Amino acid sequence: MIISEVMTREVRVASPDDTLQCAARVMEEEDFGSLPIAENDRLVGMLTDRDITIRAVARGLPPHESKVREVMSTEVRYVYEDESIRDVAQVMGDLHV
Repeated sequence: MIISEVMTREVRVASPDDTLQCAARVMEEEDFGSLPIAENDRLVGMLTDRDITIRAVARGLPPHESKVREVMSTEVRYVYEDESIRDVAQVMGDLHV
């Protein structure tokens, strides 16, 4: 089985300049815990519910003023749609993702 058989095709993205509150609202509406961050049609980061909780709330950052870029992860890992799920799972395990 390959990634294209299980991947999500309709992906919502946020901007690094969106507020954390805006991004969290999208995550709530769509019921997912991570959000790709794009700028100029380029993937520049990922924001997770854990980033919002640990990096923002724990630091006392106000979600209605703080920007996604302040807490997003910039080291983005990705896979190609023709890769084997087994191979991708192995890499994810090795990287603790």
